[in-house]
Amino acid sequence: MAGRMSRSERSGKSQDSSAAESEDVFELPFETSIGYQVRMANRAIQRALQSRIEPYGVTPGMWYFLRALWEEDGLTQRELSQRVGTMEPTTLTAIATMEKAGIVTRRRNPDDRRRINIRLTDKGRRLRQQLLPLAIEVLDIATKGLSPRERAALLIMLRAIQANLESADGATASNDE
Repeated sequence: MAGRMSRSERSGKSQDSSAAESEDVFELPFETSIGYQVRMANRAIQRALQSRIEPYGVTPGMWYFLRALWEEDGLTQRELSQRVGTMEPTTLTAIATMEKAGIVTRRRNPDDRRRINIRLTDKGRRLRQQLLPLAIEVLDIATKGLSPRERAALLIMLRAIQANLESADGATASNDE
């Protein structure tokens, strides 16, 4: 279990040691770190997904933008950034790459000429039928041995972690003002 232990406790020295030696030391072993375990699980999922989608000319960087456009075609760059959780310059680079690959096009919005909508091409729409089964396969492998109830509980817990952190970040940001 992670926790605090003073240097004197760790070294077995008495409490009479110097002040510098009695500073608190924090420990967070990888085995018990939720952050580390989530990161390693994510990396494993990403590697498995990458090996399956790259033969179709889709990089992991494109994947989430495609997913967002499959859900709602015609989003703006800003909307894509918000859905995927990336900075706009990153989104712009991904869109340019996807456009060169013939997966998306940029079209000026007829109602607001300042906005540019990102639309899937026929090729981009066809990729959905090819790639989503591969992503489902990866997730099935990743959750092998988990019951449907455990999978649902895992999703609830992961969403709770995200909400907790977003709430804490929001509170921190408002306290800074």
